[in-house]
Amino acid sequence: MRNSKILWRVLKRTRADKILYGYLILLFGISFAIWLIEPEINTIFDSLWYCFSVLTTIGFGDFIAVTFIGRILSVVLSIYSILIIAIIPGVITSFYLESIKIRSKESMEKFLYDLERLPELSKEELNDLSEKAKNFNKNRK
Repeated sequence: MRNSKILWRVLKRTRADKILYGYLILLFGISFAIWLIEPEINTIFDSLWYCFSVLTTIGFGDFIAVTFIGRILSVVLSIYSILIIAIIPGVITSFYLESIKIRSKESMEKFLYDLERLPELSKEELNDLSEKAKNFNKNRK
């Protein structure tokens, strides 16, 4: 549950949620159009099922598009689905890497700030600073 909240925050902060909303609108719009156009698809649920099989690129084969427009819409949905599958993980990874860089920079700035005021630090703070330096040196190896 917590991970889904974090994921949703990342999507909102990077505005990838707008891409996701657009995708859902396109999915339901194409599903509705397929339902109207295709003679073998009689219910909206069958149309949603067909669109699901297209967007997952599984293509079960229980429903197929037989009209030219239905096939074009299926291709559009497939291409858009592949793009969404590529974009969302990229956005999340990029956001994660940026947050690591920011934390690292803040940590380094604090470390340098502490080094500048060495004479003012207590013995505990000096021990803490020494441990951070040791850990930093270990991680570089």
